[in-house]
Amino acid sequence: MISMEKLKQLAAPTGFKIGLIITVLSLLIYGLGIPFLNVMELKAYDLHFLSRGTVPPGNEVVIVGIDEKSVDGIGRWPWPRTRIADLINRLGSYGAKVVAFDILFSEPDESSGVAVVRDLKERFGSGAMKAALEKAEQETDNDAKLATALRKNQSVILGYFFFMSREEVKHRTEKKGDAAAYHIPGRYTSVRSLEKGSEQPRFPTAREVEQNIPVLAKAASDFGYFNIVPDSDGTVRWVPLAIKFGDDVYPHISVEAVRRYLGSPPTFVNTASYGVDSISIGKLQVPTDEEGRLLINFRGPQKTFPHYSFIDVLNGTAPASAFKDKIVLVGATAIGIYDMRVIPFSGTFPGIEIHANIIDNILRNDPISRPDWVTVVDVITILLCGICLSLAISRIRALFGTLVTIGLIFLYAFVNEYVFVAGKVWLTAVYPGMTMVFVFFGVTTYRFMTEEKKKREIKEAFSHYVAPSLVNNILQDPTKLVLGGEERRLTVLFSDIRGFTTISESLSPQALVKLMNDYLTPMTDIVLKHGGTIDKYMGDAIMAFWGAPVWQEDHQARACRAALEMLEKLAVLQVEWEKQGIPHLDIGVGISTGKLTVGNMGSTTRFDYTVMGDSVNLGSRLEGLNKEYGTHIIVPKYTYEDVKNDFILRQLDLIRVKGKNIPIKIYELMGITDSGRLREIAGLSEAGLKAYTERDWDKAEKIYNNVIHIRPEDGPAAAFLERIKHLRQEGVPADWDGVYVMKKK
Repeated sequence: MISMEKLKQLAAPTGFKIGLIITVLSLLIYGLGIPFLNVMELKAYDLHFLSRGTVPPGNEVVIVGIDEKSVDGIGRWPWPRTRIADLINRLGSYGAKVVAFDILFSEPDESSGVAVVRDLKERFGSGAMKAALEKAEQETDNDAKLATALRKNQSVILGYFFFMSREEVKHRTEKKGDAAAYHIPGRYTSVRSLEKGSEQPRFPTAREVEQNIPVLAKAASDFGYFNIVPDSDGTVRWVPLAIKFGDDVYPHISVEAVRRYLGSPPTFVNTASYGVDSISIGKLQVPTDEEGRLLINFRGPQKTFPHYSFIDVLNGTAPASAFKDKIVLVGATAIGIYDMRVIPFSGTFPGIEIHANIIDNILRNDPISRPDWVTVVDVITILLCGICLSLAISRIRALFGTLVTIGLIFLYAFVNEYVFVAGKVWLTAVYPGMTMVFVFFGVTTYRFMTEEKKKREIKEAFSHYVAPSLVNNILQDPTKLVLGGEERRLTVLFSDIRGFTTISESLSPQALVKLMNDYLTPMTDIVLKHGGTIDKYMGDAIMAFWGAPVWQEDHQARACRAALEMLEKLAVLQVEWEKQGIPHLDIGVGISTGKLTVGNMGSTTRFDYTVMGDSVNLGSRLEGLNKEYGTHIIVPKYTYEDVKNDFILRQLDLIRVKGKNIPIKIYELMGITDSGRLREIAGLSEAGLKAYTERDWDKAEKIYNNVIHIRPEDGPAAAFLERIKHLRQEGVPADWDGVYVMKKK
């Protein structure tokens, strides 16, 4: 016989250790930052936008696009600068508050032939010829005309571009001194520290700058760089709002557009010991990461913001009201001009519309954030997911483990998406998901390879004791294992077919065996369904108990529910048997709760795991008492006290069991819920029993007749009416105390 300690050792959930190891490894991988997994994390981040969908932007930003329609109408890009000057003047007349160009004018416009005129002036410039050439130069100098438009409209912001690496400036042939001759106004007012003594953070540093030509740079009132830096997978998610060049820190064109829109307040880069904290534009605070980058909260796919064709604005067909008091962004949207980027929503997205999203984020103050404390949350999430899943799937079946794993992954995905949409916070998704998948496969594989052997040993050891379903329960949670000669408060159930001997005599052996199988199979299933243990079959009788070897806090209620369901199933079987010509079968059930000895009973070669005690004998006797009262389920007071709040019961009688002097109350288990009819019968019956024990025969008889009127088939009422009739005829014995004495065991 296998020992108790050996059984518990065999059943120990060692798979948990494997899951814990995998969880720790996942944390190490998270800390190292594997490039492939980091790219997967970025793609998972992009899915947040596709899942969330489009969010309507504010109404401050309008885009004027150099689109296919404009290229078809004006000609191949780049266009003469006079077209740009005309657009600026047109937008100025419409009342645009800010006009920002995502266009770099780094080379002179020679499309008008001004270079030829200048060459002629140098070679033949004298007298009347010189004057004529100077006039021709003025008329053909498109850059001068654009400069005039810039001076006239001081709301215009020109863009420029920083070169951030050595590779980017290899193509440049001009001397550094030539580049330094250009000037780039639009610096931040200052870089200020929020903590005393903190050093200035390491800003992204530019090596050189690609500027607008001097004539335009001197004419414009404001500037901002339009650098957009994609992630390692080529997708734009971040934008640097501050870049250092030389000794100064410069703002992004989006920051400058917002500053001008808000009335040109001072701008500050706020720093702390950990790096950049935020960007201040007057009273507006723009949160950034420690490098001064903003994580763009994209509003939607292309043309989420209002778009107007460049040529429509020039021709006056675009409504003037669309631009009044707005930030107007001018840039290329035609695919052929090659200013297309990849963003979470799309693989071809105009760079100008990225700036529109940034401006809207700043004005709404709702960019996506990934603050420092997110790392702590990520670590805790990985630990919790890994540990909880390790505990769960090391104790349950593989199928349930699969469902739990899938459910936990979907739950985390839902929470992750909710935090992103509602809180605009980016939590890691891949690493917790990877942890859960690896824990599941790791623990499941380990259990399949090693623990199945242990389960077979446990099943062999328990095959002498309990049903296979209970063995599986023990295997799932070995801590519930209770074996040995132990005294416990349990509930026992006896059921028996009434008049079975007479019925069996009318059936052939084959029909009798089939009838028994048709009856015992569903009844056994019901007992097992409610967590009971089939102790034994005694012909047509069933003995079962609850609360061991697996402890159940609600063992009394489980037994009662099983008994009621047995009656429901019997009613279904009776209909089928009636069609087969089988006589009507009925059963009686006795349920008893009390202290019992549970353990191995028998010899060294053959034994049963069973229960013994007075409550077992009482349960058997109560089952037989159903014949006396015409009932189906009888329970003693001890069981009644435990289940009275969950079921409908009525007191049947006060009885004295053979061999016992102290009488006990017995009750009929009538049901779980009803419309009030059963409760009315229970109340009347108990009032009738009280009158009966007080020898008030008339009152008792009247009450029981009322019960019969409500329920003609009521057995207990009929039984007491017969008793009252007998006592009236025979007289009341001198020692009569109203207690019914059981004559049989």
